[in-house]
Amino acid sequence: MKITGIETVQYRIPLPKTLSDSTYTSISSFDLLLVSLHTDAGISGLGYTKSIADAAAIKAMIDRVLAPLLLHQDPLAIDSLWSQMYWRAHSLGRSGVTTLARAACDLALWDLKGKQTGLSLCRLLGGEPKPIMTYAGGIDLYFSTEELVEEMQQFLARGFRAVKMKVGRSDWREDIRRVAAVRKAIGDDVPLLTDANLQWSVAHAIQAGKAMEEYGVYWLEEPTHPDDVAGHRLIADAIRIPLALGESLYSKWEFQRYLEARAVHFPEPDVIHIGGVTEWMKVATLAQAYNRPVTSHGYDEIHVHLLAAVPSPSFVEYHLFRIDDYLCEPLPLVEGCLQAPDRPGHGVVFDLEKLKPLRIA
Repeated sequence: MKITGIETVQYRIPLPKTLSDSTYTSISSFDLLLVSLHTDAGISGLGYTKSIADAAAIKAMIDRVLAPLLLHQDPLAIDSLWSQMYWRAHSLGRSGVTTLARAACDLALWDLKGKQTGLSLCRLLGGEPKPIMTYAGGIDLYFSTEELVEEMQQFLARGFRAVKMKVGRSDWREDIRRVAAVRKAIGDDVPLLTDANLQWSVAHAIQAGKAMEEYGVYWLEEPTHPDDVAGHRLIADAIRIPLALGESLYSKWEFQRYLEARAVHFPEPDVIHIGGVTEWMKVATLAQAYNRPVTSHGYDEIHVHLLAAVPSPSFVEYHLFRIDDYLCEPLPLVEGCLQAPDRPGHGVVFDLEKLKPLRIA
């Protein structure tokens, strides 16, 4: 079996309401890029990536750099193809656009392999479909406190049993007041996760973390800059709240540095930011060696497969950049959990007729 064609299509997905965090003060849409790999056996695989910024650069990376490499190759040689894609784009950067492009192609390769073998992605990876506890990840830093509390309560009313809110305001004391309001509203038994999106200094993260301890915060995510491994170790040593991070890390080597430094409690690889399923599973193996439970960022329809294939998964994030309205069979929330579909490949099927008006390239 050989790859005979690669097709990329770019869409712009409007959000039902404007979202915000400490990096982006206003998010009204995101781009969705679909990648289809076709073979001479009549089997195709689908990959995709999302981007807050224009995804045209990712599309160009695939069309002009990776597609010529993949053509006429054996799509089942996934690890070899991942390495070839990594080195082909290496001179253009080891992370960012090159990684997102490689990830979308890698995801398509795994989907194709699942369809060729008749196995779901989680079974290909050695797991089986099972319920994975999820949390609703709010993107709500600049909501009023009243809007924030209402959002958290709505999440619980929809059946979520854990919630995450944004922190990371310029004055961290405002964050503490908002955490206190949410904890009061949702009660003491609901896991409350917080996410600073990299914006605090080490000193402010320690101050804020200490102040949040009395509210039973489950974890503090991305408290400071992702390149500051030593700073994260200082924060981890100074506060009683566990640290989660990883969506801003782009390779297994970056995760290795954090794990060796004991600077992360919940490794959080993003299947697209890390470069695809192939690299995600290697990070999960590293985390297991350090006795750290793996969690996820975004792409819950893929991560339910990956987390079902690791021994001790943590939460799967239910991210608010939703594509449910454009899927033929979105994942249902059942008793606070999501579960991978047991059909060949990753099982994500887009309704292309619904997407058609949103196509931009």
